[in-house]
Amino acid sequence: MTVGVDTHKDVHVAAVLDQAGRVLATRGFPTTMRGYAQLATWAESFGTVDKVGLEGSGSYGAGLLRFLTDYGLAVVEVDRPDRSTRRRIGKTDTIDAESAARAVISGRASGARLLTSRLCCHSRGHGFEFHRVS
Repeated sequence: MTVGVDTHKDVHVAAVLDQAGRVLATRGFPTTMRGYAQLATWAESFGTVDKVGLEGSGSYGAGLLRFLTDYGLAVVEVDRPDRSTRRRIGKTDTIDAESAARAVISGRASGARLLTSRLCCHSRGHGFEFHRVS
């Protein structure tokens, strides 16, 4: 199974696709530790998770990235779909989650950008900024 996740401030939307690219299910999860655990166990309820395509891994998805990699799942960074694709197929969180999974399946989001939980966090203004540590 391949999972795609569209990340946001309050809710992450996930889509599970089988090896043939068929959507098995989509669902939203709160951006809390409990929500992260629910997302991981929900995804695994469909079978073995090969990879997770994560859109927004450096911002709203940073906490989910840490959780999933610590949980033992392989996470790949996925770029947002370009504007022409968004105009052609539309823009919803579910579509973006499916697109993230499809990018992993097709190889557009390759293991070259495989992410780990090695993030450094520091305060910036009223929030926090995350940077990957090599």
